[in-house]
Amino acid sequence: MHHAANDLAEPQRYRAVTRSTVTRTPQWELVPRELQEAIMVVSAVLPFRTNEYVMRELIDWERVPEDPIYQLTFVQPGMLKPEDYAAMARLLRAGAGKAELRATADRIRLRLNPHPAGQLTHNVPQLDGRRLPGMQHKYRETVLLFPSQGQTCHAYCTFCFRWAQFVGMDEIKFQSPSTRDLVDYLAVHPEVSDVLITGGDPLVMRTKALRTIIEPLLSDELAHVQDIRLGTKSVAYWPQRYVTDPDADELLRLFERVVASGRHLAVMGHYSHPVELETPMAQEAVRRIRSTGAELRMQSPLIRHVNDDPEAWAQLWRTGVRLGAVPYYMFVERDTGPKHYFEMPLVRAWETFREAYRQVSGLARTVRGPSMSAFPGKVLVDGVAEVRGEQVLCLQFLQARDPSWVRRPFFAKADPDATWLGDLVPAFGEKQFFFERGPAGVPRSVRRLAVVGQ
Repeated sequence: MHHAANDLAEPQRYRAVTRSTVTRTPQWELVPRELQEAIMVVSAVLPFRTNEYVMRELIDWERVPEDPIYQLTFVQPGMLKPEDYAAMARLLRAGAGKAELRATADRIRLRLNPHPAGQLTHNVPQLDGRRLPGMQHKYRETVLLFPSQGQTCHAYCTFCFRWAQFVGMDEIKFQSPSTRDLVDYLAVHPEVSDVLITGGDPLVMRTKALRTIIEPLLSDELAHVQDIRLGTKSVAYWPQRYVTDPDADELLRLFERVVASGRHLAVMGHYSHPVELETPMAQEAVRRIRSTGAELRMQSPLIRHVNDDPEAWAQLWRTGVRLGAVPYYMFVERDTGPKHYFEMPLVRAWETFREAYRQVSGLARTVRGPSMSAFPGKVLVDGVAEVRGEQVLCLQFLQARDPSWVRRPFFAKADPDATWLGDLVPAFGEKQFFFERGPAGVPRSVRRLAVVGQ
């Protein structure tokens, strides 16, 4: 892997690399023949998009297919169940038409839990009896906005739990057409202090478009909105957005404007592996974001094949702290899409977190995890303990639909195979977890399901 010394001086134009253009890149020849077919087969079902910066600067082609960033951005044969892979490969080899390919792909997609539940049913807010599409209000103080112009990314993560946004199935897409709804909703919800603008990736938008969303939030009428967060992977996949893009300076001025209004601006950077912070361009992006008074935080799920290594996390957190990015969350891979390929048992996730956490200084120990954004809330796996002769998993809510549940310890049997909250059984012979009881309880039938969180 090389990091061009002059990559800060020359503005590069962003060019997506997709299923139809990847074969024309110089790196295609470095992909073994059988994996070339796999990319074509799997990308007919699941979204695939990368870019020249990721391919040139972040992937070590001598390590393919084990290279972590290759696993993170190039679809892998194991992401489809063998029978689905075989069906799709057969159609492609036979030269099947678009309609037939599409019908088969859609059938496979609908089996992959495209909307971890609650996201379309329980979290969409209403104003005057009208549902507000593309917004979510799950936790009292935080509202999420999915702006329609931000429903793509500079490159797609193979594990992405929002993959349904990107496959062209409009009936399972989640986006907001207008900022007006958000402003009207916030005006009558003074309890909301945080707005998280997410996607896709809102930083694929031009600054002009982003400004039309952010500036109305800075009005005196919305003084209760104290914190604006931008959920983005651009810091890793296209740091040029903050450095050499034509409107990079304009973007930084918008950040300064938010800070000058007395609000807190947090760029929630999705960094999955330390290599994403190693290039001069990535480090310059961090420096420039911080120079505006905005804060940069780092978060990512724990993903098998990508960062299931405590050393990688410890290095990521240490580098982040040195550059001024605050370690924030290690998430648990969600129960959607090709999760069988990426997920890890909760016990192993906790062991990985602990192993990484104990290698870093107190400044990096702002990080929390492993955390599941599940239907009832954000559940932290606190560890394995022996209580009354039983091996138990210690859990607690960091955030919850019912605020009274927060930071209340509860216990599950330490099942070494469980990968999600719904796989767990209460410890000590209890019939149900405390949050399943009473009128606000979460019915067991939906406990298996995730929900878009922050």
